[in-house]
Amino acid sequence: MPRHSKLDTILEGLTIESVAAEGKAIAHTPEGQVVFVGFAVPGDVVDVRLVRKKKAWLEGTIVRIVKPSEQRLEPFCSHFGVCGGCRWQPLPYEIQLAAKQRQVYDQLTRIGHLQVPEFSPILGSDRTVRYRNKLEFSASDRRWMTREEIDAGVPAEPGLGFHVGKFFDKVLDIDCCYLQPEPTNGIRLFIKRWCLEHGVSFYNIRENHGQLRNMFVRTTDAGEVMVIVCFGEEFPLRAPLLDALADAFPQIRSLYYVINDKKNDTIGDLPCLLYKGEEAIYEQMEGLRFKIGPKSFYQTNTGQAYKLYKVAREYAALTGGETVYDLYTGTGTIAQFVAARAARVIGIEYVPEAIADARINAAGNGITNCEFFAGDMKDILTPGFIAQHGRPDVIIVDPPRAGMHPDVVRTILQAAPERIVYVSCNPATQARDMEMLAGAYQITAVQPVDMFPHTFHVENVCRLDRIPPQPEESQTSI
Repeated sequence: MPRHSKLDTILEGLTIESVAAEGKAIAHTPEGQVVFVGFAVPGDVVDVRLVRKKKAWLEGTIVRIVKPSEQRLEPFCSHFGVCGGCRWQPLPYEIQLAAKQRQVYDQLTRIGHLQVPEFSPILGSDRTVRYRNKLEFSASDRRWMTREEIDAGVPAEPGLGFHVGKFFDKVLDIDCCYLQPEPTNGIRLFIKRWCLEHGVSFYNIRENHGQLRNMFVRTTDAGEVMVIVCFGEEFPLRAPLLDALADAFPQIRSLYYVINDKKNDTIGDLPCLLYKGEEAIYEQMEGLRFKIGPKSFYQTNTGQAYKLYKVAREYAALTGGETVYDLYTGTGTIAQFVAARAARVIGIEYVPEAIADARINAAGNGITNCEFFAGDMKDILTPGFIAQHGRPDVIIVDPPRAGMHPDVVRTILQAAPERIVYVSCNPATQARDMEMLAGAYQITAVQPVDMFPHTFHVENVCRLDRIPPQPEESQTSI
């Protein structure tokens, strides 16, 4: 039964029934109204405090687990429940995978209204912890504090960690993160400790001032490490800090810094200044070597990226004579991965530094049938560009979460490739884009891939084959 106060409503004894989208679980009130609950496991019996009330549904947070589910696991991270990442730690991995597969199916059929073939089983990650090769940590002059800490009178201190969900100006100080291999935790803790000991100021995001702003750590499967330290301003202790970091962690192959006095943390438009070491680290995959610079895009789960690229290559069904367009090519990983089975590959990417890396990678790998172009996709991929460089037989697309611009979809339809391979990190926008291709293409294969264990995020690959024109018959939708 619900309990009411001036401040909140608590629903007692709800049974969690299933996992929903965006990391939430589903329960129902005795009256049958849907309640979305975070950090819950099917089978849990919980008391829930409501935080949102809509006509069709409610949303709440757990205030007490009355009876834990038999499936509930003990979270492995001490920051679970406060940190917004790895929300599915209590869920057995097989349940996570089943939920992600269902999520992809629901989004393709409900959002895109698409007809889909039987899915291939989702490809799970061989590593469910320390699987990432890149993390970003933010500094704050006042770390996020729990209600218990505030009530206990714990003093506010600077922190270096992750932004708290829904609070752009709040940073949770992280002791140990299980997402990336060491020495990532050691590097972050060293920087924090050194700055505290030497009086380096931590960033205040609301007032846009402070010396230590944020940092990135990139690693490879071979153990190479790149660190990019971002400062809010130039200051005398910058060089001593970077020297101390390099001395403490000789495994850092590439050490950069950035001066960022803007009101956002992005560094794409700022110079990354090499302080010590090599200009790049390198990842290898199936005999190919890929350069990774401070601004390079590279899939953050290397092992799963290999599985993803193999699926994309299989779906492309190349025989050696095709012209392939690889849209949103990044540093050209997929383009080079399929190049040996194609006549020509043309890669297009918005970030000029990524295209520069793609060209270097192709040259270093002895690949001569790839061309790369930098610019906004909707401005580069035009009928004139296609007329100049040749009609594609196959198009591979791997856009950002926002999906493709409608102009890009229209140009693809005009180009009329025989096959489209759509790689997506957001099946919802993938479904929207593929709905625009309805009538001209049908989905012939679907392969979800789990890139991010313990989160609700999922990658998905679809193969679309062109439907032959049927002038006297109505075309079949996807």
